Amino acid sequence: MNDVIGYKKGDNIVDLQTIEAKDININDAIPIYFDNSAEALELIRHSAAHLMAQAIKELYPDVKFYVGPTIENGFYYDLKTSQTISDKDLKNIEKRMKFLAKKKIPIERYEISKEKAIKKFKNDELKQEVLKMIPDETVSIYKQGDFEDLCRGPHVPNTKYLQNVKLQKVAGAYLGGDSKNEMLTRIYGTAFATKEALNAYLKMLEEAAKRDHRKLGRELELWMFDEEVAPGMAIWLPHGAMLRANLEKLLFSAHIQRNYEPVRGPELLRSYMWKVSGHYNNYKENMYFTEIENDDENKPSEEYGIKPMNCLSHVKIFAHKTRSYKELPLKFFEFGTVHRHEKSGVLHGLLRVREFTQDDAHIFCTPEQIEEEVIKVLDFVDAIMQKFGFEYDMEISTKPEKSIGSNEIWEKATDALKKALDRLRKKYGIDEGGGAFYGPKIDIKITDAIGRKWQCGTIQVDFNLPERFDIYYVDENNERKRPVMLHRAIIGSFERFIAILTEHYAGEFPTFIAPVKAIFVPISDKHIEYAKTIQKELLENDLKTEIFANNDSLNKRIRNAEKQKVGYVVIVGDEEVENKMVAIRDRRKREQYKMKKGEFIQMIKELSEVRL
Repeated sequence: MNDVIGYKKGDNIVDLQTIEAKDININDAIPIYFDNSAEALELIRHSAAHLMAQAIKELYPDVKFYVGPTIENGFYYDLKTSQTISDKDLKNIEKRMKFLAKKKIPIERYEISKEKAIKKFKNDELKQEVLKMIPDETVSIYKQGDFEDLCRGPHVPNTKYLQNVKLQKVAGAYLGGDSKNEMLTRIYGTAFATKEALNAYLKMLEEAAKRDHRKLGRELELWMFDEEVAPGMAIWLPHGAMLRANLEKLLFSAHIQRNYEPVRGPELLRSYMWKVSGHYNNYKENMYFTEIENDDENKPSEEYGIKPMNCLSHVKIFAHKTRSYKELPLKFFEFGTVHRHEKSGVLHGLLRVREFTQDDAHIFCTPEQIEEEVIKVLDFVDAIMQKFGFEYDMEISTKPEKSIGSNEIWEKATDALKKALDRLRKKYGIDEGGGAFYGPKIDIKITDAIGRKWQCGTIQVDFNLPERFDIYYVDENNERKRPVMLHRAIIGSFERFIAILTEHYAGEFPTFIAPVKAIFVPISDKHIEYAKTIQKELLENDLKTEIFANNDSLNKRIRNAEKQKVGYVVIVGDEEVENKMVAIRDRRKREQYKMKKGEFIQMIKELSEVRL
């Protein structure tokens, strides 16, 4: 179907019911067709949430509903009922949804006063909670058949557009997101305009489950989490630590080649530093604090903040001596470990943690140097993304309503970001008003092997910290001038990037970062020594291999080696020892072949080259 199901006016999506009810002029609006565009899916999924609620109401008559918004890739509804709803009940709910969709029930919108709504839903405590959040004196209600609910919309005009739905899971959620309130049942689902799009998405989810970094991290013994010891903080096992070290080695070398200076700041800073920076007032709830006794026993202990970011130490390094304009741009980098308080409910493997290490850098430059330095950073980004085989998109976020700095300097900085991208002929989107309060930024979003997008790197222009900490350089006229500070991360954090890499490669890491380059499987004990001589030569170049020589059968040892997802399983027996060769099972090429020992060692060395 190519039906018009709504309109887009500016940044707002308006459904047909609202247009009819409010007599809105749609001459300057863009029509939204029934397809899989982002705008259409917003309408479809919001309506699918109500369809799900209607089906649940028919199956569980005493059910009460809280809110049912759309989310990325789907929707959910929070509810409560006297009966327990679990994942095994979703199939039956979904069946009823499809039945209702085929009935082609019109979806209608009407408005009543808030006072009447309070009386209408007087026996529904969840609706009363929703009404408390609505500041308007008039509320809108959407009705389909016997089901109706408070809702701002937008919705499709008829349930016939809701044929392609899939309910995914049941979870718990506190009322209003507050752990002090009662626990509600939350049901997640998704919907698309076409069956083909739905099936493609479900297939992607199936593949994503196989690639889940939490699953692979356990199977490959890369890292672990111990909630009793350090919730939300990864414990790196030998293979994971080696993987991480290889990534750090690559990035450290790349920074040195690009004239960045390595620095390192302390994990704790006195709280007054965070007050000067503005973090204490604006970010305190995300930080950890501790008290340290004062050297003078007559004075009270002092409060220190564990750093959630590395920038303040870099500011102090810049300011520790007088800087000349001839030194600029001055580039500091640090693989700095930071801590941020995250609620336990949002922790997610390596993707959302309380402790992580950033590939952080700060460039101190003049306003005139912003464009050129951004170009250099973007070249750096491109080199890294090409190395890992990622495609990526970029977006510029501009001045928000609350900001510091003059309009002139904001325009100059934003223009510099745009010019840098234009000079490199890079496509980019614009997020109007999405910049940080201290300056505009570029966000880098990568696409993995199964089409998912991930926010990773960022380039941020900062007028705030140089001003707050009163840092300066001396220009050619011997006058003090304020530098601009560029915050820059390319992979974002090692934890998050390693999680993305694990899923992108499905655990089969390329040799240059793989923790184990190859696994040797001697046919018998008499072949172990030959495997050790090859292993020793590779270790001289910091290249780690393993030997599987336990008492298991040869076939089992080969299977176990292949389960480790290494690129090369190397078999050595009489023929290989006699002829100074190796028999290789190449996982990437999906083939077997023989190679001279020296050629194999040279190949591993070349494939393990980490320079950009």
